[in-house]
Amino acid sequence: MKSILVTGGSGFLGSHLCEYLLNKGEHVICLDNFFTGSRNNIVHLIDHKNFELVRHDITMPYYVECDQIYNLACPASPIHYQYNAIKTIKTCVLGMHNMLGLAKRLNARLLQASTSEVYGDPLEHPQKESYWGRVNPIGVRSCYDEGKRAAETMMMDYHRQNKVDIRIIRIFNTYGPRMALQDGRVVSNFIIQALGNKDITMYGDGSQTRSFCYVSDLIEGMVRAMNQDYIGPINLGNPGEFTILELAKKIIEMTGSSSEIVYRELPKDDPVKRRPDISLAQEKLSWAPSVPLSDGLKTTIEYYRKMCSIPNGY
Repeated sequence: MKSILVTGGSGFLGSHLCEYLLNKGEHVICLDNFFTGSRNNIVHLIDHKNFELVRHDITMPYYVECDQIYNLACPASPIHYQYNAIKTIKTCVLGMHNMLGLAKRLNARLLQASTSEVYGDPLEHPQKESYWGRVNPIGVRSCYDEGKRAAETMMMDYHRQNKVDIRIIRIFNTYGPRMALQDGRVVSNFIIQALGNKDITMYGDGSQTRSFCYVSDLIEGMVRAMNQDYIGPINLGNPGEFTILELAKKIIEMTGSSSEIVYRELPKDDPVKRRPDISLAQEKLSWAPSVPLSDGLKTTIEYYRKMCSIPNGY
């Protein structure tokens, strides 16, 4: 049995990771400051004999004994990371520094949950790990985009200089149950609006593209990345590409909604295209996503229907 620290463990991805690791027989220390995470996401784990819950902010040092560290702590949706941009970049940089210091002291392996946002608004499509990106360093999204890029830099420097055992993954759009209801991201926005028969808010003309990976696929890839020899970075995401307009129409159809689509101005620095090249993940991890978008949306819609207490058929 390994002792594993999961920062951001009560969040969307973190709670699924904690559950996965416990089911594998590991001891899990879930650390979260509950800014975007929720106790509801991990309440079913509280009484598990191998689960510990700690309220803590990783911008402050934390000391514990563990074998592996998954660093997931950081708000990931624009509405949350722009709420306090200074705190976001501090979480990326100071939090990364604190986790690297802990990993160095313990000789523990540290996985950084980086993001496809390090590619910015890309000129290369699909995006490979070798692509350096196209990021605005002074824009409203920079606290997150550049914060994650700085965290990757620090990971590599600690590895080169201090031989810290690291892994870096770059997570593309992921969805599924336990996404925060008001996180402002496209899947949750569209589902909640459709279930309430409210107008679907389309930013831009809907031609911008995204790829959507179901959460169980992502967690499987993350754990595989931690437990193999290649340090990364490795893209994790679903290479299936859809326009935002296609997604909206699909959700309206699946919910049986009477919602209409209304168009608004595209937010500043919003990427036009986003699609992962997962060749490296296939080679190094023998991993590829398996859950089709329709299947994943069905489960996610039912989760939101329950959370919003909206009867089926409305």
